[in-house]
Amino acid sequence: MVGTADAQLRQRMGEALGVDVAAVNVAGAATLDSPYPVSDLAAASVAAAAAALTALLDAGGTPGAAVTVRRDRADAWFRAGVRPVGWIAPSPWDPIAGDYATSDGWIRLHTNAPHHRHAVLRVLGVEAERDVVARAVAMWDADELESDIVAEGGCAAVMRRPEEWRRHPQGAAVAAEPLVARVATDPDGARTAWTPTRERPLQGLRVLDLTRVLAGPVATRLLAGLGAQVLRIDPPGWDEPGLAHEMTLGKRTARLDARDPAERAQLVRLLSEADVVVHGYRSDALDRLGLGEEVRRRTRPGIVDVSLDAYGFTGPWAGRRGFDSLVQMSAGIADAGMRAAAADRPVPLPVQALDQATGYLMAAAVLVGLRDRLRDGTGSTARLSLARTAVLLEDARGLPRAAARAAVEEPGDGELLQTGWGPVRVLTPPLEVPGVRIAWDRAPRPFGSDNPIW
Repeated sequence: MVGTADAQLRQRMGEALGVDVAAVNVAGAATLDSPYPVSDLAAASVAAAAAALTALLDAGGTPGAAVTVRRDRADAWFRAGVRPVGWIAPSPWDPIAGDYATSDGWIRLHTNAPHHRHAVLRVLGVEAERDVVARAVAMWDADELESDIVAEGGCAAVMRRPEEWRRHPQGAAVAAEPLVARVATDPDGARTAWTPTRERPLQGLRVLDLTRVLAGPVATRLLAGLGAQVLRIDPPGWDEPGLAHEMTLGKRTARLDARDPAERAQLVRLLSEADVVVHGYRSDALDRLGLGEEVRRRTRPGIVDVSLDAYGFTGPWAGRRGFDSLVQMSAGIADAGMRAAAADRPVPLPVQALDQATGYLMAAAVLVGLRDRLRDGTGSTARLSLARTAVLLEDARGLPRAAARAAVEEPGDGELLQTGWGPVRVLTPPLEVPGVRIAWDRAPRPFGSDNPIW
């Protein structure tokens, strides 16, 4: 039995990715206090990406990188790695999003996207006023309301206890999934002339970013910091005003409507020229757009294809809409927090740790996929989910963990960048690799600021 949360988390991540996460040096103090080992999860997931980077450098002929992860900096990036200076970003939360008491428990409504908010209001039959919504929700059975909102195309999650989630058909299905479901592809079509370099490991690599808040953009942001050319594509009208300044760091951003044949053809052309595709659409969404896995592999043989889903890829909720805050409710995390704090309402993690940790694991999966392409001449697919990361965190609850210091003192250093919203400070990266420059050459920008070309 692994004795500490840090050791167990790193061991399981290393086993899932096929890299030595335990060999990464982790230094510094923890700063995230929770009933769960959140600081250990933060450091371990960054260490997983660091270990995958060293494995890629080894495969590319530049071995011997000794990596250090700063625990306090990992915690800071889990809070927010890009900080407005002298201005305030809009709240990422819609006014009616949040936790509500039902007739028999608690439910969380996720209404940040307009179509999700409209679905909730249609089910409740009320206007978008928080007090009115609260009164309406209080009349409902929690499970019935969750079911009706999901059926209407909205996003909601009942608060369950951890043991209830383990017995739930979806909880049981996710627990049986790999943390990172990796499959080698295209053994005869994946040879590449690209190799990593020490200073900017991913220089010359093209990453097609088809992700949304929050895990996927975290992954592609790290890839951009390692030198990759990241092109994020969003549909017309999509916006994340409270997070764009953080999630577009280092990237180019463009818009294409995949429902339009001409614009879908442009997206396919971009895919055909990419080395990596990272996507966070629900598991069947790209299939409906004519961009399913077989199409992607046929369009770009040997591509490194990494995807994310909220509730996993098997079980009755496979493909269900979800976000970090909802999975925390479903998986029992918010209930465990409430009980530990002796509170009278759900208590989530101090940061969106499922998103953040899964994002670093996705980046690690990309780096491992690139290693395998160099070493074995294969492409790869990798699947991850927020719910499976929640299982990892739940399994580590109760193990000895890094003690969080009482006073949190945020790092004040980092690079100052100018954006259209105002200046931002990009914190010093949480991983240090001798000879490797981890930096972002493009300032954050609004979605759709660039042309959809490489």
